[in-house]
Amino acid sequence: MPPFSRVAVGLPQDTIKPDALKAGLAEFISTLIFVFAGQGSGMAFSKLTDNGSNTPAGLVAAALAHGFGLFVGVSVGANISGGHVNPAVTFGAFLGGNISLLHGILYWIAQLLGSTVACLLLKFCTNGMTTSAFALSTGVGVWNAFVLEIVMTFGLVYTVYATALDPKKGSVGTIAPLAIGLIVAANILAGGAFDGASMNPAVSFGPALVSWDWTNHWVYWAGPLIGGGLAGVIYELIFVSRSHEPLPSTDY
Repeated sequence: MPPFSRVAVGLPQDTIKPDALKAGLAEFISTLIFVFAGQGSGMAFSKLTDNGSNTPAGLVAAALAHGFGLFVGVSVGANISGGHVNPAVTFGAFLGGNISLLHGILYWIAQLLGSTVACLLLKFCTNGMTTSAFALSTGVGVWNAFVLEIVMTFGLVYTVYATALDPKKGSVGTIAPLAIGLIVAANILAGGAFDGASMNPAVSFGPALVSWDWTNHWVYWAGPLIGGGLAGVIYELIFVSRSHEPLPSTDY
């Protein structure tokens, strides 16, 4: 049965139930923790090195901070919301039939708010330092970055499916936050020098909003959503075997 047959819209009243609101709050807090650590590390490195964050050492620092931050963000949210911490992960989960559309929208709102609040806190705590929006490096075109974001986010969401969403994951699920953090760190080392390696529309949205810099911002939405969606559909279609029991009618 194709994964699209399991896609659910959901009912508006389901999004205001206590469990749904708790899940949304968990996504808000997890994303805030992740963005504060990741964006904050870049700002700190820039300050300590007199704007030398675009160096090999800065790239390694960014990879470590984002990897550790995401490991924690996923871990603390896993038992409440699933620890998506990323609209692309939520979109991939939706296309694979693992979350309803309305619950996914609730997650998106929480994730974008978490990123924005993290950047506002960073700007206040650093006495007005700029929360830098993601940008393309010299010589990198928008279509280069677009494909790069698709590939990197595909790898991320594929990892999420294999370690966290696959019903056959067994004990492998216990290392899901670590694997997810590591793939993000690895992708930053691979793509950070080219377009910043976002893989996460929320991570891009907060800094862009607070600094009001929307240059090529669409790349950091379109690329991750396509990559995450492809990973969700492919993993569900090829690797997941389910009983194919229909969802309750209230979920449609």
